[in-house]
Amino acid sequence: MLKRHKKPENSRCSCHDDHERSHHDNHNHKHHQNENHDHDRSHEHHHHGGEFNLRNEIFSLTVIFGLYGLGLIFEEQLHNKFYGIAEYLLFIPAYLLSGWSVLTAAGRNILKGRVFDENFLMTIATLGALAIHKLPEAVGVMLFYKIGELFQDIAVSRSRNSIKSLLEVRPDYANLKIDTEVKTVSPETVNIGDVILVKAGEKIPLDGEIIEGNSQVDTSALTGESVPRTVKVGEPVLAGMMNKMGLLTIRVTKRFGESSIAKILDLVQNAKSKKAPTEKFITKFARYYTPVVVVSSLAVALLPPLFIPGATHAEWVYRALVLLVISCPCGLVISIPLGYFGGIGGAAKRGILVKGATYLDTLTAVKTVIFDKTGTLTKGVFHVVKIVPKNGWNEQNLLQLAAKVEAHSNHPIAKSIRDACDEKFDASQVENYSEIAGYGIKAEVENQVVLAGNDRLLHRENIAHDVCEVEGTVVHIAVDNVYAGYIVIADELKEDAREAIQSLKGLGVDKTVMLTGDENAIASRISQQLGLDSYLAELLPEDKVSALENILNSPEKYNKVAFVGDGINDAPVIARADVGVAMGGLGSDAAIETADVVVMTDAPSKVAQVIQVAKKTHRIVWQNIIFAIAIKGVFILLGTMGLATMWEAVFADVGVALLAIFNATRVLN
Repeated sequence: MLKRHKKPENSRCSCHDDHERSHHDNHNHKHHQNENHDHDRSHEHHHHGGEFNLRNEIFSLTVIFGLYGLGLIFEEQLHNKFYGIAEYLLFIPAYLLSGWSVLTAAGRNILKGRVFDENFLMTIATLGALAIHKLPEAVGVMLFYKIGELFQDIAVSRSRNSIKSLLEVRPDYANLKIDTEVKTVSPETVNIGDVILVKAGEKIPLDGEIIEGNSQVDTSALTGESVPRTVKVGEPVLAGMMNKMGLLTIRVTKRFGESSIAKILDLVQNAKSKKAPTEKFITKFARYYTPVVVVSSLAVALLPPLFIPGATHAEWVYRALVLLVISCPCGLVISIPLGYFGGIGGAAKRGILVKGATYLDTLTAVKTVIFDKTGTLTKGVFHVVKIVPKNGWNEQNLLQLAAKVEAHSNHPIAKSIRDACDEKFDASQVENYSEIAGYGIKAEVENQVVLAGNDRLLHRENIAHDVCEVEGTVVHIAVDNVYAGYIVIADELKEDAREAIQSLKGLGVDKTVMLTGDENAIASRISQQLGLDSYLAELLPEDKVSALENILNSPEKYNKVAFVGDGINDAPVIARADVGVAMGGLGSDAAIETADVVVMTDAPSKVAQVIQVAKKTHRIVWQNIIFAIAIKGVFILLGTMGLATMWEAVFADVGVALLAIFNATRVLN
C-alpha cells in the first residue's frame, strides 16, 4: 500500500491527512531453500516409496507373531530333538520378516558411507544375539521395534491427515460454460476469463469473480471458520470453497496451478523440509553418539575377560549386545521429527499453515510482535463517511470525479469510493493515469488534470489548502491545481484484534508494535484502543523495512521478532522479520510465497494460537529428549553391570520409543 511518508518541512500547512494505500505490490519474495537431507533420514528404513497401509502391516505382524509364538512354545523341545534346525526354521523367518527393513537400511547406509546409525546398532546387536544362540531375544528386538514403527506410522499418518484435510477441498471437475453448452472438464484445462457454473453442493474449482447469482459458501476447509459466508455478484471466491445454495456463475481469474489451493498444496508437501535446530542437534548427536556406543560395546566385550578373573567371553559379549540394543537412539530419532510434524499438523487443524519445523522453534523465542494496520488489525473494509467539497464543488460531483480517478486502482480505499458513487461512468474517460508511490494518483478526466491522494501530494504539487486535523483516513482532490475538497474514509477494527494483543501478552510477548502509513492521530487512537506498546505512523513500505531493521538491531531487542502483515505490500518486511506471518493469505500469492506462517483467516488472534502450538511442540520435544536420555542412561549402567537382559534392552529401546511417540502425538490436540 502507498504508505504515507512524513510531510516535508517546507509544506504550506501542518496537517498530515495521510491514508494507507498502495498501488504497487511489492513482491520481494523470500525463497526458502531446501536443506541437504543426506543425514536427515537415518530412520528411513520403513515403507520406502509407498503409502502406509495399516491392513498390510497388521497382517505382517500376525504372521511374525505366529512364527514367534510357535518358536517360544517349542523352543526347548525343538532344540533338544532336532539339534536346533526346526528352531531356526521358525525364528529365522520371523527375524527376517520383522527386521528386513532394518537390515536393508543398514546395508544401504554402509554403502553410502554412513555406517553408524540406529540401523547399524540394531543389526550388529541382533546378529550377535543369533551368533550366541539367543534367537528369541534377537527376534524380539526386531519384532517390538517393528511394533514401535507401526505406532510411529499411525502417528505420522494422523499428523499428515490433519494437514491434508485442509486440502481435501481440491476440486475434481469444473462445469465450463461454452456459449449455451456446459461441459464437465478438469480444472487444469480451464483458462483465465472462462466462465464456469457451480451448483449448490459443489466445490468451487478455481479462483474467480461472481458474475451472476448469490449464495452462501462454506469456507471451513480453507479457513477453519464454521460460519458460512454470503457472496454476491462482483465478489471474489476461492477454489475449495463449497457452494451451499443457489447457482453461481463465475469468471475465472487464475489458472488452477496459480490458485491459492494449489500453492497451499505445494506448501504442505514441502513443510517438513525445514528442519528445526533441535532436529539438527539430534541428527548430529546421533552421528557422534553411535560410534561411541559401538566402541564402548566392543570394549565391554573384549576387555573384562582379559582383566577380570573368571570372566567369560560369552557373558561379556552378551552384555555388549545388550548395551548395543539399549543404546539405540530410536526414541529420539523417531519422536522428535514426529513431534514437529505433529506441531505443523496441530497448527493446520486451527487454520494456520507453518512452512517448516524451524519456524516452530523460532516462534517459541518471539518476544516482539509487529503488526501492519490495514487488513491486519483493521478489517480493511473502507466506507465513505464524509464528503467535504471546496471552491464551488458539490458532494455529488466531487465523489463522481474521485470515483473516475480511482477507476483503475485495486486498493480498498479506491473501491470504497467507487462503491459510494451510485452513478455509472465510463472508465475510458480517464487518460494519462499514473500512480505516484507514497502520494496518490494523477490522471486526466475530461481534459482536466485531477489529483487524488494524501496531504503530501498536495504539498508536492504546491496545491493551496486549509484543511488540518481531520479524524479518519482522507483522500484529497485537486483539479487543475485548485483544491476541490476531501473525502473521509473509515475503517473498523477487527473483532478479535484486542483479544489478540491480550493473548500475546499472556504468552510472554513483551512488546507489541504497529507500523502504519496512516497519519499519527489515527495510529495513536488505534494503538490506545488495542493496548499496543508502541506504534510508528506515516510510513512508506520501505520505511517499514527500516523501522523493522531498527527494532532488530536495537540493544533492547526482545529475542526474536515476528511481523504480521497482509502478505502483499508488506512482503519486504515479512521477508526480513525472524518470522513473517501473512494474514488473509489465501487472497494473495505473496502471502503464500513470502511468509513463514500463513494464517488462513484474517484473524489476528491466530498469531497467539500458532505461538501457543509452537511452545507446546517445543515443550513435548524436550520432554522426549530428556526422558529418552535419562532412561537409556539408567539401562546402559544396568546392562554394563549385567543386571539387564536383552528383554530389558528391548524395553529401554522400543518402550522409550513408544512412550515418546505417544507423547509427541499430544501436540495434535
